[in-house]
This record gives sequence, C-alpha cells and structure tokens, in this order.
Amino acid sequence: MRVATFNLHAGVDGWGRSTSVIEQTLELHAEVLILPELWRGASGYDLFDELRRRGNFEGVFAPLAEAERNTSGRKGRRWQPWLAHVNGERGLFFQEHRTLSKAQARTRARATHLEQGQWGLGILTTLPIDETKVISLGRLDRERVNRALVLARLRGPTGPFWVAAVHGAHLSHGSRHQYRRVNRELAALSPTLPILLGGDFNAWRPVLRVILPGWRSLVRAKTWPAHHPHSQIDHLFVRGPWHLDGGFSVRGGSDHRALVADVTLP
Repeated sequence: MRVATFNLHAGVDGWGRSTSVIEQTLELHAEVLILPELWRGASGYDLFDELRRRGNFEGVFAPLAEAERNTSGRKGRRWQPWLAHVNGERGLFFQEHRTLSKAQARTRARATHLEQGQWGLGILTTLPIDETKVISLGRLDRERVNRALVLARLRGPTGPFWVAAVHGAHLSHGSRHQYRRVNRELAALSPTLPILLGGDFNAWRPVLRVILPGWRSLVRAKTWPAHHPHSQIDHLFVRGPWHLDGGFSVRGGSDHRALVADVTLP
C-alpha cells in the first residue's frame, strides 16, 4: 500500500502562476493521500473534486480559511518572490483575520484572474472509508488561518486503520499547543487499530519527537523548499505494526516535495 503527503499550495506558485500539482499527485499512484493546502474554488477550480474524480478517490475535506487565489502571475524565475516570507506571497490572499501587505495589495489590485474559495486540508483514498471526523484546533493569534485534525478510518487489505492529517502552524506561532491536543485526540482512538499521522508539520523531526512522543517516523527525506530542499517539515508517522517497504520524496510543482511511503500491515 502506498501512502503520501503532499502540500499542494492550492495549485499556484508564489507569483500566482498555475502549477501541475494535479498531474503530479496522480502520478504518485498512492492509495492514501494526505493533502494540505487543498483549494475548492467558488467558480469552478476544485482541486479536491478534480483529484477525487480523476483518481477514483473518496475522502474528506476540512475548510480552514476563506481566501482568494490569483492566477494572473507571469514573471519570476524563482518559485516565489525573494521577500515572500517578509512581504507575503502573490498567489494566495488571506484577509479574514489580517490585512494584506502593501506588496500583496498592489498585486491584488492588478490581478486579472482572482477566484474566491476555500483553502483547507483533506484526505483522499481508494480504500473503503468507514468513518471520518474533523476536529477543530482553533486559530492561533499570529495565524491567518484555522487549523484542524482530519481523521478517516479506512479498511485496508488486512484490516481497518486510522489516517490522521494535519497542517501545523509554525513553531514560532505556538503550534506545540496544537500538537499536544493532536496527541490527546489520537490517544483516545481505539488502541487496537494502527494509525498513520501525516502532513505538513512546519517542524523538524527532533522537535516533533519531543512534542509528539511515541510515534515512529516512516521516511527520512528532505521536503522543503522543493527546488533545493534543506529540511524535512513534511512527515509520515505511525503507531502500530507498520512495515516500511520503501520511501522517498519527489518534486511535484509545489514549494514542498511530496513524501511517499510504501507500507504493509500484517
């Protein structure tokens, strides 16, 4: 069974240019996908539905923010502007809880293709789904978006197991408090069922080992930034008798690399 996590960045880069994340996600050939930064546009561009239809998936989507998606971008050799982490990117605009930077406001005013929609976190799978849950983790003061723990109980080739998806805030914003909540929620699930916990944690493994004790990391591979990765901030963790048959990270159009694991359960 192949499992993967891939931050899709809503199918745009940091300049507001469309990317090939749909095709790249389908080429992973995964039975279970954990997908941070999915996009469901109000006027038709729906990453969740497109992947579900083309890949014969079913799943669950948790909307975490109302946003605008810009596909008017043209320039830039890099994936995003040099100062995007200071002045903000140009592909996605979040205004529910914080105002745009001056650079973002200028880009938005010039944009010719802006779409309203929902930005969020999802799980897609080709396996039968017995149950899904979305547990709100709230919004931290410095955050533009809400956070959630998304759960799906699946029927695998050898029995049921849980998949848990997260897209964590940055450590500097206080994500450790949310991860402790995640640990408590997962500890309350049936102790007899294996669990796969994955997503974009925005944190390194040594830190998560302290915040999330008792989890085993499946794959060690750098995932960010995609063009020349120096860090692994996307992870696949497990509890239970999971056996790793192989794993890797691969570039796929986003600013994160996809993290993939081939696993078996007895």
